[in-house]
Amino acid sequence: MKLLRLAPENTKLGFMRLRRFSYPFSAFLSIVSVVTFLVWGMNFGIDFAGGTVLELRAKSGTADTAELRKMGEGLNIGNVEVQGFGTPSDVTLRFGVQPGGAAAQETTVSKLRDLVQANYDIRRVEVVGPRVSGELVQSGTLGVVVSIFAVLLYLWFRFEWQFAVGAIIATMHDLLLTVGFFSVTHLEFNTTSIAAILTIVGYSLNEAVVVLDRIREMMRKYKRMSTADMIDLSVNAVLPRTIMTATTVALALLALVLFGGEVIKSFSLAMMWGVVVGTYSSIFICSPILIYLGVRTEAGAKPLPTKQAPTKQEPTPAKARTA
Repeated sequence: MKLLRLAPENTKLGFMRLRRFSYPFSAFLSIVSVVTFLVWGMNFGIDFAGGTVLELRAKSGTADTAELRKMGEGLNIGNVEVQGFGTPSDVTLRFGVQPGGAAAQETTVSKLRDLVQANYDIRRVEVVGPRVSGELVQSGTLGVVVSIFAVLLYLWFRFEWQFAVGAIIATMHDLLLTVGFFSVTHLEFNTTSIAAILTIVGYSLNEAVVVLDRIREMMRKYKRMSTADMIDLSVNAVLPRTIMTATTVALALLALVLFGGEVIKSFSLAMMWGVVVGTYSSIFICSPILIYLGVRTEAGAKPLPTKQAPTKQEPTPAKARTA
């Protein structure tokens, strides 16, 4: 029985020739990510921006999200998010921090209770203040930074320093583009998004380690091959595995996007973006940087000039000197 292969065997694609285009393209995307983050910012969810979440369950039938959204907008309390989850009768209603402090927030919750209690059971009311949301931002950021440095420290000891630097740059590239993705699409950034970022970091590092490990193996095997050709050979060797992994993960995430509902939509879309940029960076960012950092095979190394041993001058005979 022949196994399914998404990539042909013995491919000989010249990936390293594209590094003159991939680096300017990635630099452009990175600049766009920074600019959009500074100009548009992030669409922070209730977890980070503060606000109130009401979890409702319809007493009979299916929850009418359109009607609930219309009720919330009628109170003039700003942006109201209504999302279904779990069963068709379950729904969450979210609104941001109201001007006037805690008293205004409690008043708004009371008004919503009066509007929905006839048709819905209020199962949970969660209030997240600005102070608590600030602590969540700090804790989430600290968790991301610590996890990244822990994994990169492992890479530093496992590979040569050039390989570790390549993995670091590729990971930072993926994180920056993911932040830009949240800023451009204006998806809600919440604690689930932090989990997505950590997962993207793990996926990106895993792809980079697979490619770097094969490059190190090929360096020992093909010592007389040029560095660019050796990296191309290594990337082509792991290409079937890379395509298979990216395809299977993308199909699972596509199912989450289509059938997972609004609750995990930002996580699923961010992960699909992370699979794309993680695969791209392992081939076009992490691998070519080894050439610029001076990783060379014997054929790519410059031969050292050979020093000739000084020839000894024969002493002049005494008769020739006197003559």
